Amino acid sequence: MGSAFFDEEKARAAGAPAIGSPVLSSKPSRLRHAATVQTAAALLWIPQAGLLAYAVGRTADGGGLRDVLWPAFFVLVLGIAKALLDAAGGQIAFDRARTELGLRRQIAVAALARRSPIDGTRPASGRVASILGEQAELIVPYLSRFLPARFKASAIPPIILICILPISWVAALALFIAMPLIPLFMALIGWRAQAASEKQLAATGSLNAFLLDRLRGLATIRSLDAVGLTATRLRADAEDLKTRTLAVLKIAFLSSAVLELFAALGVAMVAVYVGFSLLGELRFGTWSGKLSLTEGLFILLLAPAFFEPLRELSSVWHDRAAGEAAVKALDSLSDCGMEIVELETAGSAPRTYRFDIEFNDVSFRYDRSRPFALAGFNCLFTEGEHVALAGASGAGKSTLLALIAGLAPPLTGQVLIGGRPVDAGARRAMAWIGQAPHIFAGSLAGNVLLGRHRGILHEALALARLDGVAAAYGKRPLGESGTGLSGGEALRLAIARAAANPDIRIILADEPTAHLDAVTAAEITESLLTLARGRTLIVATHDPRFAARMGRRIAIGTQFLQEAAE
Repeated sequence: MGSAFFDEEKARAAGAPAIGSPVLSSKPSRLRHAATVQTAAALLWIPQAGLLAYAVGRTADGGGLRDVLWPAFFVLVLGIAKALLDAAGGQIAFDRARTELGLRRQIAVAALARRSPIDGTRPASGRVASILGEQAELIVPYLSRFLPARFKASAIPPIILICILPISWVAALALFIAMPLIPLFMALIGWRAQAASEKQLAATGSLNAFLLDRLRGLATIRSLDAVGLTATRLRADAEDLKTRTLAVLKIAFLSSAVLELFAALGVAMVAVYVGFSLLGELRFGTWSGKLSLTEGLFILLLAPAFFEPLRELSSVWHDRAAGEAAVKALDSLSDCGMEIVELETAGSAPRTYRFDIEFNDVSFRYDRSRPFALAGFNCLFTEGEHVALAGASGAGKSTLLALIAGLAPPLTGQVLIGGRPVDAGARRAMAWIGQAPHIFAGSLAGNVLLGRHRGILHEALALARLDGVAAAYGKRPLGESGTGLSGGEALRLAIARAAANPDIRIILADEPTAHLDAVTAAEITESLLTLARGRTLIVATHDPRFAARMGRRIAIGTQFLQEAAE
């Protein structure tokens, strides 16, 4: 976390929907228009088949060129219309799918932005990146291909049956018998496909999280000589992912094979019946005597079209399994967890009154399975006061700072700043300095200013004793997360970042001198005290020398609270 909090209004201005906004409209209703257009395009084959059968029948009966030209012309016109409608329907479906994906991503990102950084149930950043960037894209083919294909598969076969039934009840019966077998077996296979896809996506997210975690700790891994162990674990996870991916592909090929088998059997039964009827071997199955050549050709042309939507559905069945798993994974990012305090927009302007911080009977715990981090806590920090929070690890020091910053709401009681709950104006007046401040990829000056006026840069660098480092770096960019800076230099950058903000009135520091040598810790202490002149400074620390420099010391224990004036 950086030294100062950003405004939530900026995220809202970017267009992200607020948490608790109305649920998106259902996927079928959003894509029904596209599916209707594509279904209408597919149904144009019925008049085309009728015209082709008529032209061949007339030619067999001795008809002339005129009997062929006008059906051919209409077949061409219908073919062009069919292609245009199919392309338009596909484009509409794709656009709607991209819109739906964008909205779901915004909701997931907004939900993640609302999650408190002290929430232990927050998903790993590697898993989040995998879901938002890679797995979420599987939703597009699911929405743009599978849902329209499912609509076509439910609408086109019955219409074709209605067209064939008045000609031959035997052909219609053969198609009717073959039709339900396909969705039945596809449903059985689909359950396995979805389960396999969910496991494969979970394995992908776990592998990405593992890689990101190990890359961040690469220096530690090398220092502990654990490169070989890490490589072994990575190889095992990669093999597991490969096995799960092949299992998904195997099920996808199986579903296609099942459909092709039953579709071929259905078309074959119709073709055998029509062939023997035209040869005169079968004289039943029609409503008006013998089957004519035109009628037989019409049935034969429609039989493959009867199974075409089902074949298309089979080809995108894997998209359904992967897409539904991706939807579930993306929606899981929107699950409610511990959220930061909802900010009141009324307090978005910088506050002009006192910044006294008051805890009134505050209790807090991270989840029900853990004991209270704070229970019935009452305390008052007056504006401009310098307070050290002391106590054993886990006593609640960092929790107290997080509650002041509004990073989580108290379970009971109130945290008031200037007599009012934490709002955007109060948060804008806060600076947070932790053990590992976030540093963006970019110049050192850019990391300090964060878009503010450059006139305050030199003063901020001097206060943090970072001017020498800034001169050495010049305009050279820093690496992501501060690659190239030492721990002490990163803390100095956080102090300079706070000093560059003229609205800062409250400084919250969480173990700023931990893991530093004595000289660097003393310099950081001096810079913080200089920055805190005229401002409120609350520090959680185990450093007795730092605590001795503060105006008041509060010792926090799991079972008691003691306060002593220094």
